[in-house]
Amino acid sequence: MNIGIVVFDGAEELDFVGPWEVLTSSNEVFAWRKTPAPDEVFLVSEDGQTARCAKGMRVAADHSFASCPDLDIILIPGGQGTRREMKNPAMLDFVARQSANCTWVTSVCTGSFVLVAAGPARGKRVTTHWAAFPELAAIDGIGEMVKGERYVRDGNLVTSAGVSAGIDMALWLTGERFGAAHGALVQKAIQYEPEPPFAVVW
Repeated sequence: MNIGIVVFDGAEELDFVGPWEVLTSSNEVFAWRKTPAPDEVFLVSEDGQTARCAKGMRVAADHSFASCPDLDIILIPGGQGTRREMKNPAMLDFVARQSANCTWVTSVCTGSFVLVAAGPARGKRVTTHWAAFPELAAIDGIGEMVKGERYVRDGNLVTSAGVSAGIDMALWLTGERFGAAHGALVQKAIQYEPEPPFAVVW
């Protein structure tokens, strides 16, 4: 499958780097098992050039919107840049056009803003970062907002909460596609066993 992760100025780094690690590690696990890697994973930006992310990381895209092949999976990260991108006609057209034929349409954090604005998440069950629900509620076409979940599925749409929740979502998606045993191997390969040092008080 072609997996396109969309990047833009102001995208939150871990929102897309975390899922990138999971999705590309899935290919590595297949290689360890002497099985051809099934996925092409790449970054897409509007002009195909470098994006400056929320914390200053610069990333080079593999494709522009114009050169991007048909996608089977699309992922939209969050970050402050989503407030601009959810009003960017080029972004909305690209997401709507590609999502129409995708097997899976996904987002992390406020990437769900773009999916609602572009159409694929309009009227559906979605989630986002805990602090962004008031903004999500104000977007025209919003459906049911789900709080307190790391990721939420509605048909082929999977939206996830803030930052690190994108890793959980990508692992779930990997298991959904290739089975729980493969998903567990990917989780072990990246040594994803979080034990944060602090208890979070909500």
